[in-house]
Amino acid sequence: MGNINKFGTQATGRNVRVSVTKMRRIIDRIRNCSYEEALVLPEFLPYRACYPVSQLVLSAASDVSTNLGLNKSDLFISEAWVDKSTYLRRFRPRAQGRGYPIRRPTCKVTIQPNSKSVEK
Repeated sequence: MGNINKFGTQATGRNVRVSVTKMRRIIDRIRNCSYEEALVLPEFLPYRACYPVSQLVLSAASDVSTNLGLNKSDLFISEAWVDKSTYLRRFRPRAQGRGYPIRRPTCKVTIQPNSKSVEK
């Protein structure tokens, strides 16, 4: 956890059961958005990965407001990124007693909020 913003706050979702490319298309949309816009935008996107993203945005904002006493309306998503995580490994039975591996991808999502008033 070496990458922490100057507030020292970030919200991390680990082992989210979505592939990295599917999660990145949502994270790219909310990066550099205000807190209110980052909450509303995933609700209207037709992807299953939107729910964990909106939960992380809520968690990051409540973390900043609780620990640092900043107003949520002044926050924006300064940094957000997605990394690969481990695979869930399953085996599908195949012909003649063989097993075929199925790899189900997971990802790690990190969101760092920042305050507009501090940036100015």
